[in-house]
Amino acid sequence: MTRQLLALLASGLLSASAFAQVSVTEPWIRATVPQQKVTGAFMRVQSATPARLVGVQTEVAGRAELHEMAMDGQTMRMRRVESIELPAGKPVNLASGGYHVMLMDLKRQVKEGETVAVTLNVQDAAGKRQDVKVNVPVKPLTHSAHH
Repeated sequence: MTRQLLALLASGLLSASAFAQVSVTEPWIRATVPQQKVTGAFMRVQSATPARLVGVQTEVAGRAELHEMAMDGQTMRMRRVESIELPAGKPVNLASGGYHVMLMDLKRQVKEGETVAVTLNVQDAAGKRQDVKVNVPVKPLTHSAHH
């Protein structure tokens, strides 16, 4: 019985640690000018197991949403998406011109050089959710990531 209990605990720890392996690299937020109410957050997200990015929050914005830029005929359009797939072991870029995070109803100016706390909500294939906290540096208005 003890052996079974240990095996059960070990398998639970292994599955929890596999799910916990969501990494975020190269995060940044575009600085704003006074009175600006919207900006974008960009980063590379990777999960060790199949998962989905299902939400985002930050205290600097009244709303934070997942968005996608895509061509609609000859016009580039931005639209809100409910989730972004995170295939196992494959990095997903949240960047200008594709999937990204929109920070809306900003409560204050976001200034170059500061760091903003952002929480990503990730859901695994079984529906279990995990919050991933990221400290995101604010880059100049003219910054452009080169992936």
